[in-house]
Amino acid sequence: MKLDAIDLRILEAVQRDGRITKVALAEEVGLSPTPCWMRLQKLEKSGIVSGYHARVAVRRMAPVASVMMEVTLDNHRQADFDRFERAVAAIPEIIACWSAGGGVDYILKIMAADIDAYQRLVDGLLNREIGIARYFTYIVTKTVKEKTTLPLSVLLAAPEASNS
Repeated sequence: MKLDAIDLRILEAVQRDGRITKVALAEEVGLSPTPCWMRLQKLEKSGIVSGYHARVAVRRMAPVASVMMEVTLDNHRQADFDRFERAVAAIPEIIACWSAGGGVDYILKIMAADIDAYQRLVDGLLNREIGIARYFTYIVTKTVKEKTTLPLSVLLAAPEASNS
């Protein structure tokens, strides 16, 4: 789907505030409400806008442990990847999992009640025999930057013409 500057402004606005009103969105992007809303609905139907979410400040409710984990599997057949990914998908504390190229197979982001809860989670993964050869744990001690919005104007900018 080809996006124009207005579509990008709509996407940037709803990323910042998913509860923005039709009128406020239209004002922000410079359209009247009906065409603006129709554009947003088109973006939703195409799957470009895939949902709306609330950011929850869990640390205001309870202390939690944020952990990054690198995982390397024993074997690298498709069935091994599928088994691991099915297991990871079923564990709510694993809030993100990326398949990676390079020295590790997966990088996981885990939120646990504390380090003991994290270790119990890892022990459970190892006991399930889902093919983990080795893993490395990185405890997050401070969040320096964690954005929930994508820099669309940077990612989708047309490359500048070369002067050479």
